Amino acid sequence: MSAAAIEEYVQTKVQPQHRPLVATLRDLVREHAPQASEVIAYGSLAWKGTRNLAIISAAKTHLTLAFDRGAEFTDPHGLLKGVGKRTRHVKITKPEDIDPAALRDYITQAVALDSA
Repeated sequence: MSAAAIEEYVQTKVQPQHRPLVATLRDLVREHAPQASEVIAYGSLAWKGTRNLAIISAAKTHLTLAFDRGAEFTDPHGLLKGVGKRTRHVKITKPEDIDPAALRDYITQAVALDSA
């Protein structure tokens, strides 16, 4: 997937007030999962290793950062939501909702599970 296609997605599918949040999340994933490919999957911005690591779903009022194998994570931060068998997510509506330390931990766990 080209960088231009990713940028077009962000500019056309993400609400203007959420674009800085997406930029912060993209930076965190790039830093802590540098080997992951940034793609559009299921109509959303996502990162793939061997499998999907994480995906950002953009709604009008918030972003959801979901981790494909999040149900397998340890969660000392208490931010992960969801009750399904596999996925867990963090809902983000404003900059204060981004906990860099917690998200770094979740991204690192996603990469470790993908590498195992």
